[in-house]
Amino acid sequence: MKKTPLLVPLLSTVLLLAACSRPEAPQEPIRSVKLMTVSHGALQTRAGYAGEVRARTESRLGFRVGGKLIQRPAEVGQRVTAGQLLAQLDAQDLALATQAAQAQIAAAQTQRDLAAADLKRFSDLKAQGFVSGAEIERRQATLDAAEATLRQARAQGAVQGNQAGYARLVADGPGVVLSVEAEPGQVVAAGAPVVRIARDGARDAVIAVPEDRVARVRTGQSAQVVLWSGAGVAPAPLPAQVREVAASADPVTRTFQVKLSLPADATVPLGATVSVQFDGEAATGTAAPAGQIRLPTSALVRASGGKDSAVWVFDPASGSVSMRTVIVAGADGNEIVIASGLKDGEEVVAAGVHVLSPGQKVVRFVATAAR
Repeated sequence: MKKTPLLVPLLSTVLLLAACSRPEAPQEPIRSVKLMTVSHGALQTRAGYAGEVRARTESRLGFRVGGKLIQRPAEVGQRVTAGQLLAQLDAQDLALATQAAQAQIAAAQTQRDLAAADLKRFSDLKAQGFVSGAEIERRQATLDAAEATLRQARAQGAVQGNQAGYARLVADGPGVVLSVEAEPGQVVAAGAPVVRIARDGARDAVIAVPEDRVARVRTGQSAQVVLWSGAGVAPAPLPAQVREVAASADPVTRTFQVKLSLPADATVPLGATVSVQFDGEAATGTAAPAGQIRLPTSALVRASGGKDSAVWVFDPASGSVSMRTVIVAGADGNEIVIASGLKDGEEVVAAGVHVLSPGQKVVRFVATAAR
C-alpha cells in the first residue's frame, strides 16, 4: 500500500509546532531560612550610657608667677611622684627682686638700730635732767616707726623669696601626666595651666545623660559599669554608685554630666571606654512591661508599599510562608517589640526575609560544623 503524499507535510508541521512550543516554567527553589518560635516575655534591657574612666582628682598645675618657660621635663603619660620637677621658669628677674628685698631689709634694720641708739642716749640725758619727757616720747615714736618699717621689709623679703621658689613647678602628689599645655620658650602668665595631672587613687566613670532622663538619676543610685574589652571577651561588670550629678546642662551638648564612683580595688585604665547601666531603669525609664513579643530586627519587612510592618509566618503543614502585618510597639536593644499580630507557638522567619514571596516553600536552616 502506498503512503499518502499529504502525510509527510503533516508530520513536518506537527514536529515544527512541537519544537516552537514554550518549555514549562521551572519550579521556584525551596529556600533555607532561619525560623524562631514566638513567645511572650518581659523586657530585660536597661538604658545604657557610654562614658570614660577618669581620675577622681585631676589637677591643672600652673606657676604662681609669670615668666618665660625654660624647661618642661614632664611628658604626656609619664608617672610622677610628689615633689618631682614638672617645669621651670627663668628666675633671673625673681632673683634680682629678692636681692632688692634683702637690701631694703638691711636699710630698715640700720634705721631701726639708729633710732634705738638715739632713744638710749636721750634717755641718759633725761636722767641727768638735760632733756624733757616730750623729747623722749618723740624718740620712742621714731623707734616704733623704724621697727614697723623693718617688719614690713622682712615680710616683703619673704614674699620675694617665695616667688623665687615659685619658678619651679613641682607635682603636689603622685599621678600620671594627662596633658601639657605650654612649651619651653613660651611666656606664661601667673596661674595659666601648664601640666594636667591625674592623681592616683579613686577613679570615676563619667557619662552624659540627656535632659529627659537626668531626673531619674540621683546621688547614691547603684549602677553596673562594663569596660569595652579589645580582646573579644566581655569583662565582668563593676558595681558603681552615682557620686555627682551636674546642676546645669552642658551649653553645647545639652546633656548633664554624671560621675559614678568605681570600687577602690578596681584596676581600670584612665580614659577607658565604659558602658553604664543604672539598676532598676528600663529602656523607657520605667518598669519593664511583661507579656510582649520580641523579635530580631532582621525579621521585620515592609508591607503595603512600605506603610505597614510585617513578618513572614511559617506554616508547618504546607511548608510555605505567608506575610502577616504586625504592630510594632518599640525597640528593646537590637530587638523589636511586637504589640499585636502574632500568637505564642507560631514560627516566623528571623533571617532571609527579603528573598521570600507569598506561598513560597522553605526549609529550616540547620547550621553545620565547619570541618
